[in-house]
Amino acid sequence: MPSKIFCTVVAIALFAATVNHIAAQGQGIRVTLLGTGCPPPVMNRFGPSTLVEAGDQKFLFDAGRGALQRLTQLKVRWRDVRGVFLTHLHSDHVVGFPDLWLTGWLIAPGRDMPLQVWGPSGTSRMMSHLKQAYEYDIRIRLYNDRASREGVVLRVKDIVEGVVYDQGGVKVTAFEVDHGAVKPAYGYRVDYAGRSVVLSGDTRVSENLIRYAQGVDVLVHEVFVPETLQPLGLPPERAKNIIAYHTTPQQAGEVFTRAKPKLAVYSHICMPNATDQELLSPTRKTYAGPLELGEDLMVIEVGEKIEVRRLGRSTP
Repeated sequence: MPSKIFCTVVAIALFAATVNHIAAQGQGIRVTLLGTGCPPPVMNRFGPSTLVEAGDQKFLFDAGRGALQRLTQLKVRWRDVRGVFLTHLHSDHVVGFPDLWLTGWLIAPGRDMPLQVWGPSGTSRMMSHLKQAYEYDIRIRLYNDRASREGVVLRVKDIVEGVVYDQGGVKVTAFEVDHGAVKPAYGYRVDYAGRSVVLSGDTRVSENLIRYAQGVDVLVHEVFVPETLQPLGLPPERAKNIIAYHTTPQQAGEVFTRAKPKLAVYSHICMPNATDQELLSPTRKTYAGPLELGEDLMVIEVGEKIEVRRLGRSTP
Protein backbone atom coordinates (compact mmCIF):
# COMPACT_ATOMS: atom_id res chain seq x y z
CA MET A 1 0.00 0.00 0.00
CA PRO A 2 2.73 2.60 0.84
CA SER A 3 4.42 1.98 -2.51
CA LYS A 4 1.10 2.50 -4.30
CA ILE A 5 0.57 5.82 -2.49
CA PHE A 6 4.14 6.87 -3.34
CA CYS A 7 3.60 6.07 -7.02
CA THR A 8 0.37 8.11 -7.07
CA VAL A 9 2.11 11.09 -5.48
CA VAL A 10 4.97 10.88 -7.99
CA ALA A 11 2.51 10.60 -10.89
CA ILE A 12 0.63 13.72 -9.77
CA ALA A 13 3.92 15.63 -9.36
CA LEU A 14 5.07 14.65 -12.85
CA PHE A 15 1.65 15.50 -14.25
CA ALA A 16 1.76 18.96 -12.65
CA ALA A 17 5.27 19.62 -13.96
CA THR A 18 4.26 18.60 -17.50
CA VAL A 19 1.16 20.79 -17.45
CA ASN A 20 3.09 23.80 -16.12
CA HIS A 21 5.73 23.35 -18.83
CA ILE A 22 3.08 23.22 -21.56
CA ALA A 23 1.33 26.33 -20.26
CA ALA A 24 4.55 28.32 -20.44
CA GLN A 25 5.01 27.59 -24.14
CA GLY A 26 2.36 29.88 -25.62
CA GLN A 27 -0.68 32.05 -25.19
CA GLY A 28 -4.04 30.53 -24.53
CA ILE A 29 -6.34 29.51 -21.73
CA ARG A 30 -5.74 26.57 -19.45
CA VAL A 31 -8.72 25.10 -17.60
CA THR A 32 -8.15 22.66 -14.75
CA LEU A 33 -11.11 20.85 -13.22
CA LEU A 34 -10.15 20.82 -9.56
CA GLY A 35 -13.40 19.22 -8.46
CA THR A 36 -16.09 17.67 -10.65
CA GLY A 37 -18.50 16.42 -8.02
CA CYS A 38 -21.48 17.68 -6.03
CA PRO A 39 -22.55 17.48 -2.35
CA PRO A 40 -21.71 13.79 -1.58
CA PRO A 41 -18.26 13.64 0.12
CA VAL A 42 -16.48 11.18 -2.17
CA MET A 43 -12.77 10.93 -2.89
CA ASN A 44 -12.84 10.63 -6.68
CA ARG A 45 -14.90 13.78 -7.29
CA PHE A 46 -14.19 16.70 -4.98
CA GLY A 47 -16.56 19.67 -4.71
CA PRO A 48 -17.15 21.89 -7.75
CA SER A 49 -14.20 24.15 -8.46
CA THR A 50 -12.38 25.14 -11.63
CA LEU A 51 -9.02 26.85 -12.07
CA VAL A 52 -8.73 29.07 -15.14
CA GLU A 53 -5.32 30.42 -16.16
CA ALA A 54 -4.93 33.05 -18.86
CA GLY A 55 -1.50 34.55 -19.42
CA ASP A 56 -0.03 35.07 -15.96
CA GLN A 57 -3.43 35.40 -14.28
CA LYS A 58 -5.07 32.64 -12.25
CA PHE A 59 -8.68 32.58 -11.07
CA LEU A 60 -10.91 30.10 -9.30
CA PHE A 61 -14.52 29.61 -10.29
CA ASP A 62 -16.35 28.27 -7.24
CA ALA A 63 -14.58 26.83 -4.22
CA GLY A 64 -16.09 23.49 -3.35
CA ARG A 65 -14.75 20.91 -0.94
CA GLY A 66 -11.04 20.22 -1.42
CA ALA A 67 -10.23 23.12 -3.77
CA LEU A 68 -7.08 24.02 -1.84
CA GLN A 69 -5.88 20.43 -1.73
CA ARG A 70 -6.25 20.15 -5.50
CA LEU A 71 -4.31 23.39 -6.03
CA THR A 72 -1.58 21.99 -3.78
CA GLN A 73 -1.46 18.75 -5.74
CA LEU A 74 -0.91 20.78 -8.91
CA LYS A 75 1.77 22.90 -7.21
CA VAL A 76 -0.22 26.06 -7.86
CA ARG A 77 0.59 28.48 -5.07
CA TRP A 78 -2.59 29.74 -3.45
CA ARG A 79 -1.03 33.19 -3.12
CA ASP A 80 -0.93 33.35 -6.94
CA VAL A 81 -4.70 33.00 -7.29
CA ARG A 82 -5.91 36.54 -8.02
CA GLY A 83 -9.49 35.97 -7.06
CA VAL A 84 -12.54 33.75 -6.81
CA PHE A 85 -15.70 33.99 -8.91
CA LEU A 86 -18.76 32.35 -7.34
CA THR A 87 -21.58 31.12 -9.56
CA HIS A 88 -24.08 30.99 -6.70
CA LEU A 89 -24.14 30.46 -2.95
CA HIS A 90 -25.18 26.82 -2.60
CA SER A 91 -22.99 25.27 0.08
CA ASP A 92 -21.27 22.74 -2.18
CA HIS A 93 -19.90 25.62 -4.27
CA VAL A 94 -18.53 27.66 -1.36
CA VAL A 95 -17.72 25.24 1.47
CA GLY A 96 -14.03 25.15 0.50
CA PHE A 97 -13.71 28.92 0.52
CA PRO A 98 -12.76 29.43 4.19
CA ASP A 99 -9.92 26.93 3.75
CA LEU A 100 -8.71 28.64 0.58
CA TRP A 101 -8.91 32.05 2.24
CA LEU A 102 -7.43 31.33 5.67
CA THR A 103 -5.00 28.49 5.02
CA GLY A 104 -3.85 30.27 1.88
CA TRP A 105 -3.09 33.27 4.08
CA LEU A 106 -1.26 31.42 6.84
CA ILE A 107 0.89 28.70 5.30
CA ALA A 108 4.23 29.95 3.91
CA PRO A 109 4.56 31.45 1.44
CA GLY A 110 1.21 32.87 2.53
CA ARG A 111 -0.87 35.41 0.71
CA ASP A 112 0.26 38.96 1.49
CA MET A 113 -2.34 40.83 -0.55
CA PRO A 114 -6.15 41.00 -0.41
CA LEU A 115 -8.17 38.22 -2.00
CA GLN A 116 -10.72 39.36 -4.58
CA VAL A 117 -14.16 37.75 -4.58
CA TRP A 118 -16.95 38.23 -7.09
CA GLY A 119 -20.39 36.66 -6.76
CA PRO A 120 -24.16 37.13 -6.88
CA SER A 121 -26.09 39.35 -4.50
CA GLY A 122 -25.55 38.02 -1.00
CA THR A 123 -21.84 37.34 -1.51
CA SER A 124 -20.72 40.43 0.42
CA ARG A 125 -23.02 39.50 3.28
CA MET A 126 -21.74 35.93 3.36
CA MET A 127 -18.11 37.08 3.41
CA SER A 128 -18.75 39.59 6.19
CA HIS A 129 -20.26 36.81 8.30
CA LEU A 130 -17.29 34.55 7.58
CA LYS A 131 -15.00 37.28 8.89
CA GLN A 132 -17.12 37.42 12.04
CA ALA A 133 -17.11 33.63 12.40
CA TYR A 134 -13.31 33.47 12.20
CA GLU A 135 -12.65 36.72 14.10
CA TYR A 136 -10.92 34.96 17.00
CA ASP A 137 -8.60 32.97 14.76
CA ILE A 138 -7.76 36.02 12.64
CA ARG A 139 -7.01 38.15 15.70
CA ILE A 140 -4.70 35.54 17.22
CA ARG A 141 -2.87 34.92 13.92
CA LEU A 142 -2.26 38.64 13.48
CA TYR A 143 -1.10 39.17 17.06
CA ASN A 144 0.80 35.97 17.81
CA ASP A 145 1.87 34.66 14.39
CA ARG A 146 2.49 38.08 12.83
CA ALA A 147 0.57 37.04 9.73
CA SER A 148 0.17 39.61 6.96
CA ARG A 149 -2.61 42.09 7.68
CA GLU A 150 -3.20 42.63 3.97
CA GLY A 151 -3.33 38.90 3.22
CA VAL A 152 -6.48 38.26 5.24
CA VAL A 153 -8.42 41.12 3.66
CA LEU A 154 -11.33 40.19 1.38
CA ARG A 155 -12.34 42.58 -1.37
CA VAL A 156 -15.82 41.50 -2.33
CA LYS A 157 -18.15 42.66 -5.07
CA ASP A 158 -21.75 41.62 -5.62
CA ILE A 159 -22.08 41.50 -9.41
CA VAL A 160 -24.76 41.84 -12.05
CA GLU A 161 -24.77 40.45 -15.57
CA GLY A 162 -22.07 41.91 -17.80
CA VAL A 163 -18.29 42.29 -17.89
CA VAL A 164 -17.07 41.92 -14.30
CA TYR A 165 -13.31 41.81 -14.91
CA ASP A 166 -11.18 43.21 -17.73
CA GLN A 167 -7.45 43.50 -17.07
CA GLY A 168 -4.26 42.40 -18.82
CA GLY A 169 -6.15 41.09 -21.82
CA VAL A 170 -8.36 38.82 -19.70
CA LYS A 171 -12.08 39.53 -19.82
CA VAL A 172 -14.58 37.75 -17.59
CA THR A 173 -18.28 38.15 -18.35
CA ALA A 174 -21.02 37.02 -15.98
CA PHE A 175 -24.39 35.98 -17.37
CA GLU A 176 -27.51 34.79 -15.59
CA VAL A 177 -28.50 31.15 -15.83
CA ASP A 178 -31.66 29.39 -14.69
CA HIS A 179 -31.12 27.53 -11.43
CA GLY A 180 -34.76 27.51 -10.41
CA ALA A 181 -35.40 29.25 -7.09
CA VAL A 182 -31.71 30.19 -6.78
CA LYS A 183 -31.69 33.74 -8.13
CA PRO A 184 -29.46 35.13 -9.34
CA ALA A 185 -27.17 32.30 -10.40
CA TYR A 186 -24.40 32.98 -12.89
CA GLY A 187 -22.33 31.32 -15.54
CA TYR A 188 -19.07 32.90 -16.69
CA ARG A 189 -17.34 33.45 -20.01
CA VAL A 190 -13.57 33.97 -20.07
CA ASP A 191 -11.96 35.54 -23.16
CA TYR A 192 -8.21 35.86 -23.69
CA ALA A 193 -5.95 36.07 -26.74
CA GLY A 194 -8.77 35.10 -29.11
CA ARG A 195 -9.70 32.03 -27.04
CA SER A 196 -12.92 31.56 -25.10
CA VAL A 197 -14.25 29.33 -22.34
CA VAL A 198 -17.73 29.22 -20.82
CA LEU A 199 -18.49 27.72 -17.40
CA SER A 200 -22.19 27.03 -16.87
CA GLY A 201 -22.40 26.95 -13.10
CA ASP A 202 -25.58 25.21 -11.95
CA THR A 203 -28.48 25.55 -14.34
CA ARG A 204 -31.30 23.83 -16.12
CA VAL A 205 -31.52 24.49 -19.86
CA SER A 206 -30.70 28.19 -20.21
CA GLU A 207 -31.33 30.19 -23.36
CA ASN A 208 -29.04 32.89 -21.99
CA LEU A 209 -26.19 30.42 -21.62
CA ILE A 210 -26.68 29.24 -25.19
CA ARG A 211 -26.36 32.86 -26.37
CA TYR A 212 -23.17 33.49 -24.44
CA ALA A 213 -21.65 30.14 -25.41
CA GLN A 214 -22.18 30.37 -29.17
CA GLY A 215 -19.10 28.97 -30.92
CA VAL A 216 -16.83 29.07 -27.86
CA ASP A 217 -13.71 26.96 -27.76
CA VAL A 218 -14.77 25.08 -24.62
CA LEU A 219 -18.11 24.82 -22.84
CA VAL A 220 -17.92 23.26 -19.37
CA HIS A 221 -21.45 22.30 -18.35
CA GLU A 222 -23.06 20.72 -15.32
CA VAL A 223 -25.04 17.49 -15.69
CA PHE A 224 -27.50 15.59 -13.51
CA VAL A 225 -28.43 11.94 -14.06
CA PRO A 226 -31.90 11.46 -12.52
CA GLU A 227 -31.45 7.70 -12.03
CA THR A 228 -28.55 8.29 -9.62
CA LEU A 229 -30.95 9.71 -7.02
CA GLN A 230 -32.89 6.45 -6.69
CA PRO A 231 -30.39 4.66 -4.38
CA LEU A 232 -30.60 7.61 -1.95
CA GLY A 233 -34.24 6.86 -1.21
CA LEU A 234 -35.35 10.49 -1.35
CA PRO A 235 -39.07 11.25 -1.24
CA PRO A 236 -40.32 11.50 -4.86
CA GLU A 237 -41.34 15.16 -4.56
CA ARG A 238 -37.93 16.17 -3.19
CA ALA A 239 -36.11 14.23 -5.93
CA LYS A 240 -38.34 15.86 -8.57
CA ASN A 241 -37.55 19.35 -7.23
CA ILE A 242 -33.79 18.69 -7.27
CA ILE A 243 -33.78 17.36 -10.83
CA ALA A 244 -35.93 20.27 -12.02
CA TYR A 245 -33.23 22.91 -11.60
CA HIS A 246 -30.43 20.92 -13.22
CA THR A 247 -29.70 19.68 -16.75
CA THR A 248 -30.06 16.03 -17.76
CA PRO A 249 -27.59 14.47 -20.21
CA GLN A 250 -30.13 14.51 -23.06
CA GLN A 251 -30.94 18.18 -22.37
CA ALA A 252 -27.24 19.03 -22.18
CA GLY A 253 -26.79 17.42 -25.59
CA GLU A 254 -29.41 19.77 -26.98
CA VAL A 255 -27.56 22.72 -25.43
CA PHE A 256 -24.28 21.60 -27.02
CA THR A 257 -25.90 21.10 -30.41
CA ARG A 258 -27.28 24.62 -30.34
CA ALA A 259 -24.22 26.36 -28.86
CA LYS A 260 -21.74 24.50 -31.10
CA PRO A 261 -18.62 24.65 -28.90
CA LYS A 262 -15.40 23.20 -30.27
CA LEU A 263 -15.36 20.99 -27.19
CA ALA A 264 -18.07 20.22 -24.63
CA VAL A 265 -17.01 19.05 -21.17
CA TYR A 266 -19.11 17.65 -18.34
CA SER A 267 -18.27 18.78 -14.81
CA HIS A 268 -20.25 19.08 -11.56
CA ILE A 269 -21.46 15.56 -12.31
CA CYS A 270 -24.42 14.56 -10.16
CA MET A 271 -24.43 12.15 -8.63
CA PRO A 272 -20.74 11.19 -8.52
CA ASN A 273 -21.64 7.53 -9.02
CA ALA A 274 -23.03 8.23 -12.51
CA THR A 275 -21.52 5.81 -15.02
CA ASP A 276 -20.06 6.69 -18.40
CA GLN A 277 -22.96 4.87 -20.03
CA GLU A 278 -25.55 6.84 -18.04
CA LEU A 279 -23.88 10.08 -19.09
CA LEU A 280 -22.97 9.35 -22.70
CA SER A 281 -25.89 7.36 -24.09
CA PRO A 282 -28.58 10.01 -23.45
CA THR A 283 -26.24 12.81 -24.56
CA ARG A 284 -25.55 11.11 -27.90
CA LYS A 285 -29.27 11.09 -28.66
CA THR A 286 -29.08 14.86 -29.13
CA TYR A 287 -25.40 15.68 -29.69
CA ALA A 288 -22.76 14.17 -31.96
CA GLY A 289 -19.86 16.57 -31.40
CA PRO A 290 -16.66 16.42 -29.29
CA LEU A 291 -17.40 15.64 -25.64
CA GLU A 292 -15.27 14.89 -22.58
CA LEU A 293 -16.44 13.49 -19.26
CA GLY A 294 -14.71 15.64 -16.68
CA GLU A 295 -12.42 14.14 -14.05
CA ASP A 296 -10.73 15.77 -11.10
CA LEU A 297 -7.36 17.20 -12.20
CA MET A 298 -8.32 17.09 -15.89
CA VAL A 299 -6.56 19.88 -17.79
CA ILE A 300 -7.89 21.45 -20.99
CA GLU A 301 -5.33 23.46 -22.96
CA VAL A 302 -7.05 25.96 -25.25
CA GLY A 303 -4.65 27.26 -27.87
CA GLU A 304 -4.25 26.74 -31.60
CA LYS A 305 -5.71 23.35 -30.87
CA ILE A 306 -7.55 22.00 -27.85
CA GLU A 307 -5.77 19.30 -25.90
CA VAL A 308 -7.16 17.39 -22.94
CA ARG A 309 -4.81 15.95 -20.33
CA ARG A 310 -5.73 13.46 -17.67
CA LEU A 311 -3.46 12.02 -15.07
CA GLY A 312 -1.12 9.79 -17.07
CA ARG A 313 -2.70 10.27 -20.50
CA SER A 314 -3.70 12.95 -23.00
CA THR A 315 -6.28 13.38 -25.75
CA PRO A 316 -5.85 15.79 -28.68
